[in-house]
Amino acid sequence: MLFITNRELKGKKEKLSFVASNKVSNDLRYCEINYKLNDKDKDFAEIGSNNLMKKLRDNHKTEIMFYIHGFNNQPFSDIFVNAEKMQNQLTNNGIKHIEIVPLIWPCDNDFGIIKDYMDDQETAKISGAFFSRAISKLLKWQENNMAENKQCIKRMHMFSHSMGNLVLQEAMNYWAKNYGNGDVPFLFKNIFLVAADIPNENLERKEDGYLITQAGKFIFSYFAYDDLAMPASKILNTRKLVFSRRLGHTGPENMNAVTNNVYAVDCSNFNNVFDKKGHTYFIDKNNKESPAFKHICKVLNKDKSVFKQRIIEL
Repeated sequence: MLFITNRELKGKKEKLSFVASNKVSNDLRYCEINYKLNDKDKDFAEIGSNNLMKKLRDNHKTEIMFYIHGFNNQPFSDIFVNAEKMQNQLTNNGIKHIEIVPLIWPCDNDFGIIKDYMDDQETAKISGAFFSRAISKLLKWQENNMAENKQCIKRMHMFSHSMGNLVLQEAMNYWAKNYGNGDVPFLFKNIFLVAADIPNENLERKEDGYLITQAGKFIFSYFAYDDLAMPASKILNTRKLVFSRRLGHTGPENMNAVTNNVYAVDCSNFNNVFDKKGHTYFIDKNNKESPAFKHICKVLNKDKSVFKQRIIEL
């Protein structure tokens, strides 16, 4: 499995491991795990951006889906496990041409849920700047392929969960400010915002998450009214004088105020069947398929039925 991270690492280049902290590394690292995740080893190799791009280019999969995880997630206990499950769920739905590549940012898991939440929120904002570098490399990669007339331009998608949506938002804003003269590239075919822990008006014009809607052809916001992580997030954010409900709780506050490429997908009918908090409802459980991920697969399979309505109840 290939992945990109700005977490602090330790060890030698060919045998690295994660430092158990939420400290942000000064570097963006391009890495590969080349063994099964249930093996006892917990190390991996840094291969560099050029090699990672080459591996993405040369493998048999024709599309890429980047996965930005949520808060309080740890690499081997949460992130890689979910990424592998998602890869299997794609295969089970007949999608064998998409490779999932996690973008791993530093998360805390030591001081209690409130302290960890606040710490992770800060590192999520900082991490956006780091991952904007990866966006630049992806653009250069695609441009080089076109310049060399290589028939391997790969369609890209983005999947961000929970506070990972804050990372995505900050990456778009940093890129626009520092590289894009206020705008962002049209990078992704589909952007899936799952249980997004950002204010529910953020996709509107002139709001902090508006550039997300400009970076993809189709934007899907998955939400659930009884996602227990969302009201808790709203309460914690009042400490910073942010009183908005969360996008993952209600979907966009006003569908008439967002661009027409934004779709709202209500997952309230099933979210707590797959997770006690009703928050990680995109992972199949006990041989039950997640309707949210099933919907994502329909989008990836270009099922025209998913585009008939902009507000969908699963």
